[in-house]
Amino acid sequence: GCDRVLTIDLHAQQIQGFFDIPVDHLWARPVLEEAVRGAGLENLVVCSPDVGGVKLARAWAKSLDASLAIVDKRRTSGEDVVMENVIGEVDGCDVLLTDDMISTGGTITQAARILKEKGANRVCIAVAHAVLCGPARERLAECPAEIIWVSNTIPLEGDLPPTLKTVSVAPLLARAVTRIHREESLSALFWEGGSS
Repeated sequence: GCDRVLTIDLHAQQIQGFFDIPVDHLWARPVLEEAVRGAGLENLVVCSPDVGGVKLARAWAKSLDASLAIVDKRRTSGEDVVMENVIGEVDGCDVLLTDDMISTGGTITQAARILKEKGANRVCIAVAHAVLCGPARERLAECPAEIIWVSNTIPLEGDLPPTLKTVSVAPLLARAVTRIHREESLSALFWEGGSS
């Protein structure tokens, strides 16, 4: 039987507590970051689409040696969302929006629009999981983001926006399994240069 679980970008770290066997939690960021680094983004600002994603955006910004911004999202009711402000400077910059998942696509699409309104040059998105439920595909098709990078943790079928690019986590999982087999540290996968 299985005596270990490998996960990628858990929505809440506390989920690990529901397992009675060891859980190794990986992040898709290293493979997504390779794609981002190859895109030629200049004067880069990493932006969280809401206050809840600041920790993730800060990790991205540190790794990419970029500035940090936050879209200030205010809810007017349970269903209506109004985005009013960007905390940080994005005018004349290329902006990378980061999040752990795209569900319905509403928050990230609105964030991309407001960033363009605030003067961002290029807006790109990098997200671990493309859940894409409800109106997500239609929203992403109309999203002003130039590229939307998602990992292949969730199989995607049917009509997808041409801006959506899938990045494989297979090499990351292979390295993790190898390190587990050798009883080596997995944290080395997420350090600078830790691709062994």
